[in-house]
Amino acid sequence: MVALGQISLEQKILTGERISATEALEIYRWPLAELGALADERRDLAKAKSYDGSGREIVTYIVDRNINYTNVCNVYCKFCAFYRTERDEDHYVLTREQFDQKLDELTAAGGVQILMQGGHHPKLGFDWYLELLHHIREKYPHINIHGFSPPEFQHFAETFAMPLREVISRFKEAGLGSIPGGGGEILVDSVRKRIAPLKCKSDQWLEVMQVAHELGLKSSATMMFGHVETVEDRVQHLQRLRDQQDASGGFTAFICWTFQPQHTVLRVEHPTGSAEYLRMQALARIFLDNIPNIQSSWVTQGPKIGQVALKYGANDFGSVMMEENVVSSAGTTFQLDAEKIEALIRGAGYEPRRRNNWYELI
Repeated sequence: MVALGQISLEQKILTGERISATEALEIYRWPLAELGALADERRDLAKAKSYDGSGREIVTYIVDRNINYTNVCNVYCKFCAFYRTERDEDHYVLTREQFDQKLDELTAAGGVQILMQGGHHPKLGFDWYLELLHHIREKYPHINIHGFSPPEFQHFAETFAMPLREVISRFKEAGLGSIPGGGGEILVDSVRKRIAPLKCKSDQWLEVMQVAHELGLKSSATMMFGHVETVEDRVQHLQRLRDQQDASGGFTAFICWTFQPQHTVLRVEHPTGSAEYLRMQALARIFLDNIPNIQSSWVTQGPKIGQVALKYGANDFGSVMMEENVVSSAGTTFQLDAEKIEALIRGAGYEPRRRNNWYELI
């Protein structure tokens, strides 16, 4: 028999009301199927707001490509298997010719965006970034540059001794179109200190988003969980994202994924499984009432769980992702082309539609 308090909270969720952090911790413990069904209902409410009644049957995806411009990084995150130092033989910085080859391949595949991120390279100059952005914008005007995570921008501001707002503004003028939510991990400093002590703190991550949104740049928001954090830490992370969205309104989507432990310094006794991933995605859909789009994370969970996630609050299947280097460095290698993504979306009972970064159908 369902408790009276649960009935009240369930109705609150079904009518689209905002839930508190305490209530989030309560519903986290509810049966997974029940939590998923409630997230699916909230998905419909959010979808209607963001798609003008285009219908529940539509699930979107984007054709883009990850480009990691360098693997050189001096913050040495314990959860990362991708970074290298300049002393490592396999360190790199992509050449302009390598960029062009990747962008030509993306264009041939009908792609509309690159997700461009890299390590915190201590020696690349300000002009290197501006010239790269100018080059991409001029030669590939049809490609949106979704680039540089908040920790990178804090690194740029420190390295170039420039105000953060000036750095972001100059990057935007040079061709930057939007900012990915990478480097969020868990926005709780006690957690960040344990897994990435040299990376920017949570307030600094949020500061980048505040400034970017004020300058008219949209961004995504993320969470990487399943390492040293508690469930309370996860909810605090979601609370900080929701508060930021209330303040600046520039988040287009939320994506969460589980920590991939292979080849990393950070070790966990029991890696987080698919059920826990679905639980957290569903909880995020319910709690993040002001972020309209939730992406399923097939890159870490695999295509089938990515498909199931569409019933747990997700309305987007993410990206074709022609290239992925960071998660795959930790031992997870799933790949899908547009045809397979569309088949998975249809198999879940929805109509696939391509989109751009701003979730406009194309």
